[in-house]
Amino acid sequence: MSRAGQFRVAIRKFEPFESAIQKQWDSFEATEHSGLQLDAQAFDLHDLTGTLFDRGGLKTGEWDIGFINTDWVASAYESRALLDLAPYVKSNPPDGYPGAWTPSLLRLQKIDGQILGLPYHDGPECLIYRKDLFENPSERIAYQDRFGAPLQPPQTWAEFHQIARHFQRAGKGRFGTVFAAFPDGHNTVYDFLLQLWTRGGELFDKAGALKLDSPEAIAALEFYREILNDPFAVHPRSRKMDSVKSGLAFAAGEAAMMVNWFGFAAMCETIPESKVRGRVAVAEIPHGPAGSTTSLNIYWLLSIGAGSPHADLAYRFLRYCASASMDKLLTLEGAIGCRKSTWLDAEVNRAIPFYRELERFHRNARELPRLPQWPTLAKAIDDLVLAAIDTPEPVDQLVSRAQRRVQHLAAGV
Repeated sequence: MSRAGQFRVAIRKFEPFESAIQKQWDSFEATEHSGLQLDAQAFDLHDLTGTLFDRGGLKTGEWDIGFINTDWVASAYESRALLDLAPYVKSNPPDGYPGAWTPSLLRLQKIDGQILGLPYHDGPECLIYRKDLFENPSERIAYQDRFGAPLQPPQTWAEFHQIARHFQRAGKGRFGTVFAAFPDGHNTVYDFLLQLWTRGGELFDKAGALKLDSPEAIAALEFYREILNDPFAVHPRSRKMDSVKSGLAFAAGEAAMMVNWFGFAAMCETIPESKVRGRVAVAEIPHGPAGSTTSLNIYWLLSIGAGSPHADLAYRFLRYCASASMDKLLTLEGAIGCRKSTWLDAEVNRAIPFYRELERFHRNARELPRLPQWPTLAKAIDDLVLAAIDTPEPVDQLVSRAQRRVQHLAAGV
């Protein structure tokens, strides 16, 4: 495919990403005068990994820049798909680098002295809910009468399920909650880990071996099976939704609450089509009986393909996108900027009243293991979760079989 005169960017399909990257390029090009035309194409997760990695688009030069999820960094490093930015950062660092970012947003892209991207979009997972519903006097009275407890954001998973059933209004197109249960090797894996961690469980044992057959993992899967199959609590299209589609469903007023990325709460306050603007609040993720709240720290990088014919220009563009003004622009488009200045910005907090909460969620956030074989392990976990929600087979049997499957994959972890 000819790409003469083009600067090509492969984007994770999400309207705020698409609009922001175009505006950032237009602003950059107004002073850069490279003469190149931006060719930015948006992909769902499967297609994005396909074009960047499976078909080698980062290495062949098909793409100058790719949106890279931090899940993929170790694998990208092993395959040498990304350009090392360390020499560029040393000679011409982004403004305020590194102090303008929290350490948690600069850690995952660094391997063996290499820097494989700059942080672009952040936002740990959290509970997102309709404060107008939770504060509605009629709803509060009805809930108190039905359950003998005050209606408030759930602190436990049992309360989460109970409140979801309370708010279910299928006949009116509103559901208690919505999940991103589309089988893409990401969303259900994240849900499983949150269920596991908030129940006091761990993915690896003390010897460093992957362990899927723990009591906490079984409890996590049993709860996930129960709630995903409850027609009186959950959006019926959850199995066809990834995180973006479930976030859009919430913005359309189709759910009372959800556990999703902070960015989707912000999106509800910024995109024109949101039907819940001004009615959204955030809180910490519920937990199990023996656990405590936690969150998940996964973020998106802008990274340069190893085969990019415009590597120097691409770094200047990455550096420009990382500036305070462009980070703020991204946020006001509906994504989540990564700089501390954006989190505390007065205009941002007027537009998104709960934005300052972001730092609190970061304090409880955990990270995925940074392993080259993580995509393979994640696929095994994804298959396990899907079997739990789509079959009646006892969960203890499912986890035993999954444990045998991953045993050789986890060797050396």
